[in-house]
Amino acid sequence: MIDPLILIGLWVVLAFVMAAFPSNDNHWRRAYVLIAVGMPMLFWITWRDGFLMGVLALIVGGLVLRWPVYFLWRRFRQSFGGK
Repeated sequence: MIDPLILIGLWVVLAFVMAAFPSNDNHWRRAYVLIAVGMPMLFWITWRDGFLMGVLALIVGGLVLRWPVYFLWRRFRQSFGGK
C-alpha cells in the first residue's frame, strides 16, 4: 500500500511544477485542483497517521497554497467585523 506521506510529498512537488509554468488566471485554476486533490489526502493522513500528522500536512498545504489561505483569512475577518 502507498504511504500517504509519500503522496503528500508528491503533491508538493506537483504544486511547484505547476507553479513553474505561466498562467492566464494567476494560477487560481491550478490552486483549485490542488485543493481538490489535497483535501482527501489530508483526511487520509489524519485517519491513518493521527491528528498531529494531519495538522502537519495541513500546515504544509497552507504554506504551499498561501494565497488562497490569505484570501480566505481576509474574507473571514471581513465577515466578522474586522478591518
